[in-house]
Amino acid sequence: MIAARLPALAAALWWGSLTTVGFLVVPLLFAHLPSAAMAGQMAAKLFAAQTWVTVACCMLLLLISRRRHEEFQEPWAKAVLGFVLGGLLLALLVQFGVSPRIVARQDLRLWHSVGTGMYVLQWVCALVVLWRTVQVAVAPAEDGAGPAQPGL
Repeated sequence: MIAARLPALAAALWWGSLTTVGFLVVPLLFAHLPSAAMAGQMAAKLFAAQTWVTVACCMLLLLISRRRHEEFQEPWAKAVLGFVLGGLLLALLVQFGVSPRIVARQDLRLWHSVGTGMYVLQWVCALVVLWRTVQVAVAPAEDGAGPAQPGL
């Protein structure tokens, strides 16, 4: 039962953490800390931590996309593996390609725009994965054929 919901849980953690860090916490840092430099340093640390949450969630999704000793992927995996890999790649590119340039203040406007765009694309990837994994996790419960039990 938990195995059927684990993909949706991993996707929810991924999408929820991206949403919280990128659209709530970091803007609050810039609004409330005394200097933009101080907010930027803290934001860089939060985005780095977010990258590792993304890596963990995506690796979990990749690992559970195929049952042990099975040739075929899980039903949810067929629809989302491209988005999982895309989101993972975007997170790593932002962390190791774009972020160092922002921290070094190299052409700040350009690299901040590139990083923001890539973060939003990663957020969209996570949203698609969440949407589709929840659909698959809920579908057996709606059909009455799945392992869902009241209250679980």
